[in-house]
Amino acid sequence: MENLYKIYGRLLVETDMSFTRYLYGKINWNNRLIVIKGAKGVGKTTLILQHIKRTFENPEKALYVSLDNMWFSTHTILELAEYHYTHGGTHLFLDEVHKYRGWQQEVKNIYDSYPKYNIVVTGSSILKLNDSLDADLSRRYRQYTLEGLSFREYLKLENIADFDVLRMEDILENHFSIASKITSKVRVLQYFEKYLKIGYYPFYREVGDGFPERLQQVVESIVLSEIPFVGNVEYDSVYKVKRLLGILAESAPYKLNISSLCNSLQASRNNVLKLIDLMDKAALTHRVYSVATGMNLLTKPEKILFHNTNLMYSLASQVDAGTARETFFVSQLSETHQMYMPELGDLVVDGKWLFEIGGKKKRFTQIKDISQSFVVADNLEIGHGNKIPLWLFGMLY
Repeated sequence: MENLYKIYGRLLVETDMSFTRYLYGKINWNNRLIVIKGAKGVGKTTLILQHIKRTFENPEKALYVSLDNMWFSTHTILELAEYHYTHGGTHLFLDEVHKYRGWQQEVKNIYDSYPKYNIVVTGSSILKLNDSLDADLSRRYRQYTLEGLSFREYLKLENIADFDVLRMEDILENHFSIASKITSKVRVLQYFEKYLKIGYYPFYREVGDGFPERLQQVVESIVLSEIPFVGNVEYDSVYKVKRLLGILAESAPYKLNISSLCNSLQASRNNVLKLIDLMDKAALTHRVYSVATGMNLLTKPEKILFHNTNLMYSLASQVDAGTARETFFVSQLSETHQMYMPELGDLVVDGKWLFEIGGKKKRFTQIKDISQSFVVADNLEIGHGNKIPLWLFGMLY
């Protein structure tokens, strides 16, 4: 146990406080049980350690541990909680909980047995974490999801510029003046191109040129171990997921033809929809449904996009520009907005704003007579009227 405290102390000392993720201020840290979800490498561990460093005058009252530590092969979370509590501890931070079998029951017992004890749990396997959050435990915890870096956060992390978070209304009503002020300080397009390829996952700073290979390894782990484990699917479905990711990577914005996809994957409709559902929940893809159908497991989505553009550039030998634009737009809006496929245009947001997404020369041909409609254009620093630069939607969180 002494070694756990040593690791905690070392990590705390080495935690950089210069940049904090957007989610930090949204978390009510006073909740007794908090669950923080997020894909591997988006910064959950750093977020927790920053909170401890910022909040606790006496850091010994808190304890951070990763449950993949060998100590837990012969000891339990309950043992650790009892020792920490009886030695003056008030807060326990448990990372990588999906690596510990039966963690939810022990956390539930700790929550019920120590009424003044606060617990925060995180996991980088979103699928496994979702699978283990049973209904009984759900009555006790508050859940948050940490997405990858927005374009705004990327600029701040790179010490290029620090801009305020924008609301959608700010962008739609005042995009000309906002973009003018930003581009007078920063030539955003050169940084935007880099962000699309390497800027979503903060670990790009650690691995440098090896980022694509590292991200491929993350995807491989999800496909080979997490999807079969949680989805209870046949093992050959693993290769169907890989095949589907390959199809998405090489395609223009992928409007789903379920019959064609079933033939290509040699799988039933229900099995294909289940795999698509698992990919979405694992933060590999985003499903976009039509306005008419709504969203559920058995409903066919109209379009499938990668979860973010970094995945596209890491997995595809050649990236379709149109797909990259839509993927970026959806990835930046999905944190706070709902999107559906309309009859005309590319996306309708929150049921009231219609968007057509394209290159710099994109026109209003399809949606010119529809109120509250906008063109979102790539390779454009400053827009005009209802034509808005694509990069500006990276300032929403």
